[in-house]
Amino acid sequence: MKTITIHRDTASTSGSQDKAKQDTGLIQAGPRFSSSLPPLSVYVHVPWCVQKCPYCDFNSHTLKGGIPEEHYLQALEADLIHHLPHIWGRTIQTVFIGGGTPSLLSASAMDRLLSILRNLLGITPNVEITMEANPGAVEADKFKEFAASGINRLSLGVQSFNDEHLKLLGRIHDADAACRAIDIAQRYFERINLDLMFALPTQTLANHQSDLQRALSYETEHLSLYNLTMEPNTVFAKYPPRDLPDDELVDDMLEQNIALTSAKGYEHYEVSAYAKQGGYARHNLNYWQFGDYLGIGPGAHGKISFPDKIVRTVNQRSPDNWMANAIKADGSHQVEWRELATEDIPFEFMLNALRLREGVEAGLFIEHTGLSPIIMQKQLSKAIEKKLLEDSALRYKPTELGWRFLNDLQELFLD
Repeated sequence: MKTITIHRDTASTSGSQDKAKQDTGLIQAGPRFSSSLPPLSVYVHVPWCVQKCPYCDFNSHTLKGGIPEEHYLQALEADLIHHLPHIWGRTIQTVFIGGGTPSLLSASAMDRLLSILRNLLGITPNVEITMEANPGAVEADKFKEFAASGINRLSLGVQSFNDEHLKLLGRIHDADAACRAIDIAQRYFERINLDLMFALPTQTLANHQSDLQRALSYETEHLSLYNLTMEPNTVFAKYPPRDLPDDELVDDMLEQNIALTSAKGYEHYEVSAYAKQGGYARHNLNYWQFGDYLGIGPGAHGKISFPDKIVRTVNQRSPDNWMANAIKADGSHQVEWRELATEDIPFEFMLNALRLREGVEAGLFIEHTGLSPIIMQKQLSKAIEKKLLEDSALRYKPTELGWRFLNDLQELFLD
C-alpha cells in the first residue's frame, strides 16, 4: 500500500504569482503551493501470516514462533512519532490495519496498538477503523475484544467457499471455517467486507456463481471481488497453476459479478469494490481520491502532502530490520522519501481516481494537488476524443468504453 504524510507548513507566493492567479482564475501548472491539504488516513502493517499464499505479493512473512508483540509495538510507536512533525494539527479520518494477518495479534496487543494511535494522533470521533482477518485465525472471544478496543469494521479474507480452490490458493482454512468466521464476525461487527477471488484454477462459471451467491447470502455491507493475477516475485509467477480460465470465461465471471451484486442491492462503485448504500470503504476511498495516508510498519508505503510538494515514503520490508531501526529514532527504518515530480502528479492522481465508477469532481484535482488542470489538458482532450472520458468540465468520469478499457484510459496520462 502507499502512504501519504502531510506537513502543516505554510507557503508564501510572490505578488506576481498572485496576480497571475487573479488574471487567469486558475492555479498555475508548476510547483505545488497550497495551504489546503487532503484528508489524512493511517495504514498500519502487521506482516506475519501462518503461511504465505502462493499468489500473494504483499509484504507478508511466515510466522516462526510467536509474534514479538512488545518489540513490534515499541517500533510502531517510534515509527509513528517519526511522522508527527509532518502532520502536526491534522486529524485522522480512517485507520486500516492490514497485513499479513493482523488478527494473529493478541487482543491486548491490538488494544495497545489502538491506544498508541489515540495517544499520538488527533482522531475524528466518527473514525473508521478497519482490521483485516483471515478465517483460519478467528476466535470468538478475541473478536469480541477487538470490537471492544475500537475496531469498527472487519475485512475478512474468505477468497472462496470451495475447498478444492482454497487448497489450490494455499489457504489454511476450508469452507466450513469461512462460514464460522463470518458468523462470529457478524456477532460483533456491523460493518464487514468479504474478500472473494475469481478466475481461479479449474474454476467454472457455475463454481464462481456458487461462491458469489454464498457470499451475498450473508448480506454484508461490502464485497471485494478480485481477479486472480500472477504477480511478480510470487510462487504462482514462478510456477503458474494449470487450468486457469480463458479470457472469455473471465469476462463472463465479471458480468456475473455485476449482475448478481446489482440484484442484491450492491453498487459497483470501484473496479473491485461493491457496496450497499452507505457501505463504501472510506479508507480506500481516500486512496482513490488521492488523499493522504501515513504508512506505519514494515514495508508500509506513505504519501505526504506538504504545502509546496508531495512526498512518497517507504519503510524497510524486513520486520526484524524495521523493528531494530525504528526504535533508533534516526529515520533509518525508512528507505525512501521521494518528492513527486510535478509532471508525474496527473498520472498518479488519475491512476487512482479513474478506478471509481463515478470518477471524481474536477475541483478535487486542484484541491488535492495544488495544480491547475491545464497541466493535463492535452491528455484530457485525447481521452475525450477517444470517448474514454466523459466530456465534462465538472467531473473526470470514465465512459462505459473507458471503464471497460481502463488501462488504456489511465495510460493516456503517462504522456
